[in-house]
Amino acid sequence: MTLPTQLVLRALLHEPAEEMYGLEISAAAGLASGTIHPILARLETVGWLTSRWEDADPKEQGRPRRRYYRLSPEGLQAARSALAVAQAKVDLVIRVRPHLAGGAS
Repeated sequence: MTLPTQLVLRALLHEPAEEMYGLEISAAAGLASGTIHPILARLETVGWLTSRWEDADPKEQGRPRRRYYRLSPEGLQAARSALAVAQAKVDLVIRVRPHLAGGAS
């Protein structure tokens, strides 16, 4: 799992019951919107996310409609598990090669 995907999942897991739109996710993950949208599309394709377009008139709002995303129940569990596995790998590398994390060798 790529680091940008992990950052997107962490942003979505911060308040998993809340929907977030693309720019919110982008800001929370610290990534450009052009980076997160392919990730969101992949996560939705595999069933980890659900999405919906807001019911708003762009002319009345003075902006384009927003697409809101939320982790699905399956995605919530899968994201937590995937991030735990990713963290375990980092922890292993740090134990085996502490100098990579700035520790003593």
